[in-house]
Amino acid sequence: MSAMRAMVVREQGGDFVLEQREIPQPGLGEVLVRVHACGVCHSDVFAKEGYPGVSWPVVPGHEIAGEIAALGEHVHGWSVGQRVGVGWFGGNCGYCEWCRRGRLIDCQNMGIPGVTMDGGYADYVVVRASALAMMPDDLSPEEAGPLLCAGITTFNALRTSGAPGGGRVAVLGVGGLGHLGVQFARHLGFETVAIARGTEKETLARQLGAHHYIDSTAGDPAAELQALGGADLILSTVTSSEAMAAVFGGLRPDGKLLIVGASMDPLPIPAAMLIGGDKVIEGHASGTAIDSEDTLRFSAMTGVRPMIETVPLERAGEAFERMMSGQARFRMVLTTGA
Repeated sequence: MSAMRAMVVREQGGDFVLEQREIPQPGLGEVLVRVHACGVCHSDVFAKEGYPGVSWPVVPGHEIAGEIAALGEHVHGWSVGQRVGVGWFGGNCGYCEWCRRGRLIDCQNMGIPGVTMDGGYADYVVVRASALAMMPDDLSPEEAGPLLCAGITTFNALRTSGAPGGGRVAVLGVGGLGHLGVQFARHLGFETVAIARGTEKETLARQLGAHHYIDSTAGDPAAELQALGGADLILSTVTSSEAMAAVFGGLRPDGKLLIVGASMDPLPIPAAMLIGGDKVIEGHASGTAIDSEDTLRFSAMTGVRPMIETVPLERAGEAFERMMSGQARFRMVLTTGA
């Protein structure tokens, strides 16, 4: 078999186009991954609209779950047939300043699958070996895909946040990121508060593990948080700066607003609100390959799973539009039939 299918964005703003391509071969330090499933992430919009380092045509997709099909030269510790995942982290160079300082996620030469290099909306993809995460047998490829972006983003943010064990964590938004954030917060031992618009997500939030639910449209969500004793951490998974500002006052002293989902809109939070109680606003990038591996392993052990809808690879455009419209509940996943 020498040909594969790929869903390609040929030009900026273009649609997804099904192409037949030659299966690429891995080069030095690279592996060929046979894709079984690839999640559809909001960040896939960069493949269509542009991002630093993007060139067209490009194959989107950075929530890749599959198995190693071939090894390039000088790849050690991996074997053909091994189940692996690949996320936003496309592997690090090892020689830039931030690699040398141990901050691999900030590598100046890190490729991003599906953005600055071809990604997982295809039957096969070539990636750096340093981008690979081992995938537990207890997770299906369809389940693993979203965990490699939405999962690692929320899990890694929570576990490195500095929030005290048993502390009170509020998850703002119960959507693609938030429905995983609630599960991770509960399983990491936090008193978990879910905050969303309206009451329709309350039952789901409690099923996912939330101890408390706040309807942000029913009153002042910051006051509701303070009535519970205040939050040590607010994990913001939404893109609304106004929603973040509305809950900021619910932090306890030394509390932190940790942002993992955001737009380019300014945050309307007065600087003075940071001073009383020494509060912090912080952003969090996803994580490296070993962080993805930790996320997958933790999810397999605890039963954390994404809520997914699957569609065949050739319906990538439909899946993307369903995700962008907010109709997905909660992650769209493309399957290759492999």
